[in-house]
Amino acid sequence: MAIIWILFFLIAIAGWAVQGMLQSRFKKYSKIPLRNGMTGKEVAEKMLHENGIYDVQVISVRGKLTDHYNPLNKTINLSEPVYGSYSVAAAAVAAHETGHAIQHAVGYAPLKMRSALVPVISSTSKWVMWVILAGILLIQAFPMLIWVGIAMYGLITLFSFITLPVEKNATNRAIQWLSSAGITDVSNHNQAVDALRWAGYTYVIAALSSLATLFYYIMIAMSGSRR
Repeated sequence: MAIIWILFFLIAIAGWAVQGMLQSRFKKYSKIPLRNGMTGKEVAEKMLHENGIYDVQVISVRGKLTDHYNPLNKTINLSEPVYGSYSVAAAAVAAHETGHAIQHAVGYAPLKMRSALVPVISSTSKWVMWVILAGILLIQAFPMLIWVGIAMYGLITLFSFITLPVEKNATNRAIQWLSSAGITDVSNHNQAVDALRWAGYTYVIAALSSLATLFYYIMIAMSGSRR
């Protein structure tokens, strides 16, 4: 059990460091303008059109780093600092989210799997902690209950790992297109790559944290069954 707590501590430290670096990188690269003066919205629209996609709308949403692609209504939702900004960071984020729209258009398998799990995960996440808590409290009387909770949390962990190739592929599409389309150049392309790399690390940390938590619950269940 001590090993799990050490793992939790290390993941928490790594998560804090990654978030700090991500915020720092985006703040820095948000001050570096694109030579062509294109905004995040214009970058996303250009990337869509060059990939033959005309039924996806690019809209602005409130918040910071709230950017996402919604496959249900086919919208690329860019945060206010990205939507109207003509910085390297804005271009990188816009291209990344457009990468998800392209995945949707071409039927990228991991994205289809992830999208299929969304309704299940949405429902499961509302109840999983209550089921696990009840399972821990009633582990002697109803030992199977905690395993039901663990199975539910296992789905959430699976979802977090399926997310990794989806995000990585979207980043690769963005990086390749930004360079080939001339949106970035030798003076700022590495900054765009760096920004997206640190954003990707957040998903890795989330997946590892979910896996560690899953192991923790399994250890509790196994320990309780031996009493």
